[in-house]
Amino acid sequence: MKKRHSITATVAKNEFGRVLEAVMHGGMVVITKHDAPKAVLISIDEFNALSRTSETQLDTLSRQFDALLDRMQTPKARRGMKAAFDASPAQLGKAAVAGARRRG
Repeated sequence: MKKRHSITATVAKNEFGRVLEAVMHGGMVVITKHDAPKAVLISIDEFNALSRTSETQLDTLSRQFDALLDRMQTPKARRGMKAAFDASPAQLGKAAVAGARRRG
């Protein structure tokens, strides 16, 4: 677990060098004002790791979306959508019941 430091904004302003050293050595510094956290200082390595995590998650979601869109545009899927839009209310009801039964 990373070291965690908590200091007031006044101390941070007056002792920025010490704060910077703590962060550069792998720690994190929580800056408080009136005993409430207001900011967190982290190293650039930690920031980059957190940033890459978001990019990785976004890339994964983008690939999943693209795959879903591809499946929705196949000839079979297009025929299914056309059939659904052309179906009567009774046909839609029967299809809904059949789908619910398949799912259990």
